[in-house]
Amino acid sequence: MTPKPPTVPSDWPFAHAYSFRRDPLAFMSSLARDYGDIAHYEVGTNQFYYLNHPDLIKDLLVTQDRQFIKYFNVERTREFLGNGLFVSEGEFHTRQRRIAQPFFHHQRIASYATKIVQLTMQMCEPWKDADSLDISKEMNRVTMLIAAQTLFGADFAKETEQVRIALNEILDEFDHTMLPPGESDDFQQALKRLDEPIYSMLEARRPTFDQHDDLLSSLMQVHLAEGTADEMTDRQLRDEAMTIFIAGHETTANALSWTWYLLSEHPEIAKALREEVDAVLGDRLATFEDVPKLQLAERIFAESLRLYPPLWIIGRQAMADVKIGPYDVAKNSYCFVSPFVMQRDPRYFPDPEKFNPDRWLPEAKAERPKYSYFPFSGGSRSCLGENFAWMEGALIMATVVQNWRVKVKPNHTIKLQTNLTLRSRYGMPVVLESRE
Repeated sequence: MTPKPPTVPSDWPFAHAYSFRRDPLAFMSSLARDYGDIAHYEVGTNQFYYLNHPDLIKDLLVTQDRQFIKYFNVERTREFLGNGLFVSEGEFHTRQRRIAQPFFHHQRIASYATKIVQLTMQMCEPWKDADSLDISKEMNRVTMLIAAQTLFGADFAKETEQVRIALNEILDEFDHTMLPPGESDDFQQALKRLDEPIYSMLEARRPTFDQHDDLLSSLMQVHLAEGTADEMTDRQLRDEAMTIFIAGHETTANALSWTWYLLSEHPEIAKALREEVDAVLGDRLATFEDVPKLQLAERIFAESLRLYPPLWIIGRQAMADVKIGPYDVAKNSYCFVSPFVMQRDPRYFPDPEKFNPDRWLPEAKAERPKYSYFPFSGGSRSCLGENFAWMEGALIMATVVQNWRVKVKPNHTIKLQTNLTLRSRYGMPVVLESRE
């Protein structure tokens, strides 16, 4: 007999939607705490399932992947990313992913390392001892420059602040997950400011696209193959470039911002990281070959992604009747999973609120099921840039730590902001201390 998941009661048809909108992380945490592996609830006539077990999450993201399409803020995301990799579906998504994939292979990623270190050093040059700055802005700026230069061969140095402010205005829409799509003049103006450097980059590259070997030229080659089945429209070219540019810097920037917060809160681990960096690098700049040697840096980044995953929620809509584990999920039902909640489950992460990089020692990792930890999603929708992000995180951390101590300002209010990614609502102001 097919088991039925427990149903969450409600006093009125839209009570759960209201609870989710008010505090989505608290709502999903309460479902996991009170109902365990799976919870069923209704919003009006719509059926929702919250999944909180690695086997069920694997079924959703991998085993039954083809039975679902993306859901949760898809229409709002499409407003500014268009029909790029993040929201496209089916064979079209597969084709677009196939075009981009070679630029995230191991050998190609290795060639980006020098540029990552160079741009991080440039970021640090104007820093001053005892200076105060928002490290989240700095991480956003440097990862933006890295994405633009490595993937697109473009220099966004003059446009980074314009893009950052415009993106912030657009992402603020995601704070209001149940509101209608953004139609205000402010939203449209922000979108225009976000589009300007992307379209300028495309126009500048167009005459010489066949003389470059990067992702942008690869997209253009498909775009300009007139008369073929693979022809890409002007708008689609913009959508793909915008999607990869935003995804290529926003998630890593947020992960690093949370990493500096956690290191500031745990000075003994920050000290151990400095010792590792000094032992591996000495006075020279980091290289790609150093990344495997920065083992503590990798574990710190992994633990930061566990506690504060940029991708805090994943939603899917069933396109057919399907089984998730032993449970029947009807066509058009909605399923949610949360890396933020699952990765704090005490069944797999004892003392889950504690920052403990040793969770990522090989023997500890081997004891946990794979989908107890999935900060980069999984299956056919897993993040293309995952390996890029691991390398980028290690190299940026090592380069900064080699020269600076970063301490979050005392008594700074930390509040989670759940828009498209998991941000710190009030930024991350820090005080710097030079190691020279």
